[in-house]
Amino acid sequence: MNIKRISVYAGITMISLFYTACVKPTVVPRAENKNTPTAFASAQDSTNSARINWREFFTDANLAALIDTALKNNQELNIILQEINIAKNEVMIRKGEYLPFIDLQAGAGVEKSSRNTRTGSVEENLDIEPGKKFPDPLPDFVVAARLSWEVDIWKKLRNAKKAAMMRYLSSTEGKNFMVTRLISEIANSYYELMALDNQLEILKSNIQIQQNALEIVKLQKQTAKVTELAVRRFEAELLKNQSRQYFIVQQIVETENRINFLAGRFPQPVQRNSQNFNDLVPTMLKTGLPSQLLANRPDVRQAELELAASKLDVKSAKANFYPS
Repeated sequence: MNIKRISVYAGITMISLFYTACVKPTVVPRAENKNTPTAFASAQDSTNSARINWREFFTDANLAALIDTALKNNQELNIILQEINIAKNEVMIRKGEYLPFIDLQAGAGVEKSSRNTRTGSVEENLDIEPGKKFPDPLPDFVVAARLSWEVDIWKKLRNAKKAAMMRYLSSTEGKNFMVTRLISEIANSYYELMALDNQLEILKSNIQIQQNALEIVKLQKQTAKVTELAVRRFEAELLKNQSRQYFIVQQIVETENRINFLAGRFPQPVQRNSQNFNDLVPTMLKTGLPSQLLANRPDVRQAELELAASKLDVKSAKANFYPS
């Protein structure tokens, strides 16, 4: 009886699972939201800070000198500049394929036939003129010129030239992106270095205050006003701040080394004036319109040009299958 019940329950379960698996899920369509705000951040000013020159944005003379040195000596930037020259030469090569090609050939040689062959025996007994025989060996001089000019019917050369031009423009945008990143990293590290200097000065002042407080607590212990526990607490706080001081000094050295690496020079102290760090007033930033964000980003423009060049490469590769 129990076996029959188990069989019935198992059958009902299998039928339920089969029915559930066969039911088609319903898809609820959603209408797209095409309503956009009339103004961005309650403003319609198209002025954008991205169009400002970095010399106008960063007014610190020491920072400007660091950026100028980096733009001249940075290794990665110099590599990108050489890649731009390579892309420029590639454009010149593609343009040259439109012009006719002229090949010049020149050659010299001698030919001597064996006397035991038919040609050799004939040449030996052949008189060109009375008293003159066939030259032995026979000289052979060749001077030839060949002209070829491909008619670009299938736009193979045209698309290849456009693709090379797109890559040249893409490499230029890559250089702009590298310059933007380089300037931002140097400025960020420079201001971080100034902040560390001020943090170190504040910490030194606190250490001096804690040393004076420790001496006072020691005198109070001698007069039995405090216990040894208070003295140990002040010593622990003093040692903690002293260890923090060495950590900040290490961070300063690391930041200087990072700036020197970006500037493409050997490790050396970075000239700066950290006393006026708290008085620095940031320049008013203007975001402009959201559509200008994509227009001002060189990495986005670089990707667009690379994509356009890849499409032209596909068209040029397809044209290679056609007769030329």
